[in-house]
Amino acid sequence: MSFADLGLSDELLRAVTDAGYTEPTPIQRQSIPPVLMGKDLIGIAQTGTGKTAAFGLAMIDILGEGRTRALMPRSLILEPTRELAAQVAENFEKYGTHHKLSMALLIGGVQMGDQVKALEKGVDVLIATPGRLMDLFGRGKILLNGCSLLVIDEADRMLDMGFIPDIEEICTKLPKERQTLLFSATMPPVIKKLADKFLNDPKRVEVARPATTNTNITQFLIETTTMKKREVLRALIEADDVQTGIIFCNRKTTVRELNKSLQRHGIRSAEIHGDMDQPARIAELERFKKGDVNILVASDVAARGLDIKGVSHVYNFDAPWHPDDYVHRIGRTGRAGATGTAYTLVTADDAENIASIEKLTGQKIERVKLRNAPAPSEEDERAEAPRGRRRKGDEDKARKPRSRKEEPRREEARRDEPVRETRARDEQPRRDRDRSRRRDERDPNDSGGPDEGWNGPIPDFLNYTLAE
Repeated sequence: MSFADLGLSDELLRAVTDAGYTEPTPIQRQSIPPVLMGKDLIGIAQTGTGKTAAFGLAMIDILGEGRTRALMPRSLILEPTRELAAQVAENFEKYGTHHKLSMALLIGGVQMGDQVKALEKGVDVLIATPGRLMDLFGRGKILLNGCSLLVIDEADRMLDMGFIPDIEEICTKLPKERQTLLFSATMPPVIKKLADKFLNDPKRVEVARPATTNTNITQFLIETTTMKKREVLRALIEADDVQTGIIFCNRKTTVRELNKSLQRHGIRSAEIHGDMDQPARIAELERFKKGDVNILVASDVAARGLDIKGVSHVYNFDAPWHPDDYVHRIGRTGRAGATGTAYTLVTADDAENIASIEKLTGQKIERVKLRNAPAPSEEDERAEAPRGRRRKGDEDKARKPRSRKEEPRREEARRDEPVRETRARDEQPRRDRDRSRRRDERDPNDSGGPDEGWNGPIPDFLNYTLAE
């Protein structure tokens, strides 16, 4: 079957051919005809199956006729993350090159004023994240009364991120007579309830078993220790002569620390995580796409939906906490028929997470223990020091407990505190002063109960006595 067999317009077929596509994917073959017929649709498909084009191509032809109306977009696409929304916008620009359709992108991290100006001109396609859209609703900057087509993409991800109440609210602001398309990798009960409530006799399309991994991806578990992780990762990158790879970490701080470490060891890397503003995230992604850097260190904010061509390797520096995230992470490679390799660095503490992943995917992942595993460098040992001794904000330097000389300001602050405490005590009633005096006269080694002012563990930097 070709794209011409799906009933698409000649202009759209030309754009698809220009983009280099010749044959529709299974989700496209099954989704496009019913969408063109105006039916509601539930599409169960993993990322990387071509579902963006499945709804995008049909929408362009549906919207090809008609005029925009100020402050009333004709269609709305909801995406869970900024990256996904931006990527969908890129696809619409690519496929709609021969159509005169206007588009607006509403995402956080960028100036709201420019987005409002775009809305005032009227748009055919509005692509938005729920948070920014609700913000504009609250400011009275947008109306959806004229929206006749709604797409809810990555619905299961919306659920994970807590967006379902926002989506329900948004749905109530749209006309009841509309076409609604819902796409999700899985169909948990909450998503099914959402579909039952807001979709009208939908056609259900399912192209793959949920949570399966791509057979084109070779997967390995690399057994190591926490202290050796960085050294092992660098050895893997160098051994495979990686041209384009993505490294996933569970925490934003780990992303920053690891990226700095890789750069110090001569690896061309960049980072992307949720604490970066949108322009910075876009800039880093562009550097990666252009090949200015060949390694991208990312948090799970980038795990879903990013379609970057030519990613040959995926590294899980941390085993993901949720098994679904494993599927989406390694799905960044092995796309569009290409082959890929996925490594997951595991320690003894990851046994439960790995068991959950293997249970979900229904396959055993090959375990590899490196012979002559590299010894950790001094930097790696410092980086893996207990985090309780590290100061927030200085992420890549290991820190010894501070001496009294190193913290004069904190000492001065603590010296001031007894003065203020004494002054306040003098102002207390006599009975309270006597009670305080009795409490102060207790044996300092007495463990009869917690201190009145602090009942938690004492931080290391406070656990010493000031000199007289």
